[in-house]
Amino acid sequence: MTTSPNEKALLPAGLNDVLPPNATHEAEVVAGLMAVFASQGYERVEPPLLEFETTLTANGTAGLSDQVFRVMDPVSQRMMGLRADITLQVARIAGTRLGKTERPLRLSYSGHVLRVRGTPLRPTRQFVQAGVELIGNATPGADIEAASLAASALTEVGVRELTLDLTSPAIVGAVLETEDIADNAVARLRAALDRKDVGEVHTLARNIHGLDSDVLASLISAAGPAENALGALTALKLPPTACDAIEQLRHVVSGITETLPNLTMTVDAVEYRGFEYQTGVSFTLFAQGARGELGRGGRYATGHGEAATGFTLFLDSIMSALSAPTATPRLFLPLGTPPAEAEGLRKKGWIALMGLEPAEDPSADAQRLGCSHILIDGAVKALQKA
Repeated sequence: MTTSPNEKALLPAGLNDVLPPNATHEAEVVAGLMAVFASQGYERVEPPLLEFETTLTANGTAGLSDQVFRVMDPVSQRMMGLRADITLQVARIAGTRLGKTERPLRLSYSGHVLRVRGTPLRPTRQFVQAGVELIGNATPGADIEAASLAASALTEVGVRELTLDLTSPAIVGAVLETEDIADNAVARLRAALDRKDVGEVHTLARNIHGLDSDVLASLISAAGPAENALGALTALKLPPTACDAIEQLRHVVSGITETLPNLTMTVDAVEYRGFEYQTGVSFTLFAQGARGELGRGGRYATGHGEAATGFTLFLDSIMSALSAPTATPRLFLPLGTPPAEAEGLRKKGWIALMGLEPAEDPSADAQRLGCSHILIDGAVKALQKA
């Protein structure tokens, strides 16, 4: 049975070819992000696409374990996994290969990840991540640096109308820890709070002796612009550990404002989905018109017990927030153009395509190949648009 041309081009769901000029545009954006990271002292690492499954899914990665494609390594006869996220690979490197390097350790990365399933907001299963990890420092200064760097890098590559949404899972955790609550009840309450389902929160809290559902409902209603939300949270009667978490969040917001005074920030103390493993101030980045979140980050503990904070940016979402790439001027060089002359034009910045065969009408060939200019008698001439 023969395969039709359309069938030959068919790819699995969630996998896509990235074509010109979008592939070039994405590569340029990644380079721009990495340049901003490097300017603040973050050194690049490149973990492998595959690792042994036991390593890749270790250290609290249960949330992504079922997203890992698994293959048998014919050399070691051990199961391997294709990475679904790069963050924990970087943490592994920090705790092993760079375990004796002075702290704080600043590392950056970019690369493709592959997941078993997409989501409604991110149906693609293969996409590029870029980010940083700041390892070995537990001060608010590290939180401020990570969040500010994420926002600055996105702004530098052209993202506009950026919003930074902050949370601290420790706030709700401190409230729920004051009572003897079963783990399954905590999970249900967390989920209801994350959905902003006040009715469900009241219903669940009624079955837990001593838990004040009004306090939990007030945490939901306190969400909003950063200063307003922090004021509302401070006014609530909360356990001392929750108040400490709010104060730390206030300190981080103040530090980010000092660095990026025009950045729009919001605070939502009950946001939890995606932050299950975070231990402190955490954040998500959005931009008007973009599809889903552009990135997320925050404080966590590495598998080697070190305090760390960082963020991951998602290139598929970032590209949806940027304007379409503008056409780059391309110069057509008719067959017979001296190589030295061609090289001189390229050194001046031209993208120069050499004709490969004689043409009766070089200008027509130039237009057919998408060129905007042509070399005629040693002079660069603009082509008339058809």
